[in-house]
Amino acid sequence: MNPFSLKDKVIVVTGGTGILGQAFIEAIAAAGGIVGILGRNMEVAQQRAAQVNSMGGKALALKADVLKEEELVTAKDKIWEAYGRIDGLVNAAGGNMPGGVLQPGADIFKLSIPGMREVADLNLWGTLNPTQVFGEAIAQTGSGSIVNISSMAADHAITRVLGYSMAKAAIDNYTKWFATELAIRYGDAIRMNAIAPGFFITEQNRTLLTQPDGSYTERGNLVIKKTPFSRFGNPDELKGALVWLLSEESKFVSGTIIKVDGGFSAFSGV
Repeated sequence: MNPFSLKDKVIVVTGGTGILGQAFIEAIAAAGGIVGILGRNMEVAQQRAAQVNSMGGKALALKADVLKEEELVTAKDKIWEAYGRIDGLVNAAGGNMPGGVLQPGADIFKLSIPGMREVADLNLWGTLNPTQVFGEAIAQTGSGSIVNISSMAADHAITRVLGYSMAKAAIDNYTKWFATELAIRYGDAIRMNAIAPGFFITEQNRTLLTQPDGSYTERGNLVIKKTPFSRFGNPDELKGALVWLLSEESKFVSGTIIKVDGGFSAFSGV
């Protein structure tokens, strides 16, 4: 038997219509898990569910905004009705927005507080809200694993992206705090960890890091220079860490931030 199997485990993925979300869905399905795909774009969610189902897996598409509790509760109820359990949650919804980015030459004392708050809401509360809803269902199941998505911006001063950085730093602290509280109440039955990806090209950062012809922007080159592997990550390279954290093979792991970054965190730049 594959020790990293997720066979028949029901795993919910928020942000399931994004680029990283796609990799997470594929990883869970390949490990035998049943996937609840949540996103605001129902058409994309349905396409991804259909792809999993066509390959012999099981997936259910659900429209839900992570900032709207009533939509999350409705999604949870539908998943529970379909499968009678929820074993895991991947909080993959998040990202940056133009209002939360300090533009070159902008006055640092005139930050857009509404813009920063919008980014913080999506990333921080977009992680807490699903955990409140689906975590309760995991507790009802009796055991399970919750995986949050952190970032290099959580503990590195990465220029321009203040709102995103603050939110991800908060997610790191939340992961440790909530993991501890879970252990106090449930022992080793329910765990929470996080994955901190290095730099991966997504729709939200593509124009910041690459030119239309595929070459790197000035910012993209700075990232590559700071990454010992001298390249951006491939979403598929997050799959192993995710499946491990969701599986029984990480049974003694909780409150940990797993970095998948091509050496970015280890390198001083010199």
